[in-house]
Amino acid sequence: MKKRKLDKKTINNFFLYLLSEEKSKATAEKYKRDVYAFFLYADDREITKELVIAYKNGLKEKGYKESSINSMLASLNSLFLYLCWYDLKVKTYKIQKQIFCPEEKELTKAEYFRLVSTAKLKRDERLCLILQTICGTGIRVSELPFITVEAVKRGAATVSCKGKTRYVFIVRRLQKKLLKYAADNGISQGSVFITRSGKPVCRSNIWRDMKSICEKANVCRKKVFPHNLRHLFARIFYRTEKDIAKLADILGHSNINTTRIYIVNTGAEYRRKMENLRLIL
Repeated sequence: MKKRKLDKKTINNFFLYLLSEEKSKATAEKYKRDVYAFFLYADDREITKELVIAYKNGLKEKGYKESSINSMLASLNSLFLYLCWYDLKVKTYKIQKQIFCPEEKELTKAEYFRLVSTAKLKRDERLCLILQTICGTGIRVSELPFITVEAVKRGAATVSCKGKTRYVFIVRRLQKKLLKYAADNGISQGSVFITRSGKPVCRSNIWRDMKSICEKANVCRKKVFPHNLRHLFARIFYRTEKDIAKLADILGHSNINTTRIYIVNTGAEYRRKMENLRLIL
């Protein structure tokens, strides 16, 4: 039997296969990174079940979280399915469902306002509006290019992501701000948030710009990243409307269990609720 080995050509073909299966570019690139890390670990050795298990155990020994390891193993298992190496698939770790969000990671509404105010003080109007657009609509940072001048004029954007299409409404106050920003910067069509070269601003630039205002806004860096704004939108919407099905539709989730992750309370909030039960004499 021919020895099974990985090479860069196979990894690249796997990446192209994922794109052909309509995986988002970001997802395909993530899978590719995970597979490439395993490729470096294998170091021209034959790919066996024992090697894969050793890699899995090695990640644990290095201190990776089980959730992160599971994510990397999912990428490897997808590769093995693609190559028909079914016997190499490994089991992921079973993780108990998290019932509360660590306080050190939960971005509060007050902290969000401080970030927006700080961006405004720095006269970074683009960042100021990006923060408000993500938090005010609940979109993913990768969906920002769908916020076009045409969409803003309509008051709704048509977003296509992960094989699904949904409408994202733009509230009037945000609509006015975005139209003024576009007019002031000579943006008459296409994506509102663009670079000097006219391309949609990328995720890494947004991430870097957000991190740059943490200290002045007095907000912990661990809390400041684009997806946390989406989580904040979800929590505030649910507290106001108490409609998880509608929230799932707005966020573009096909499974409500995914939406539940977005609306978990902090441990402190759970503690307060337990204290209020007054069951101890």
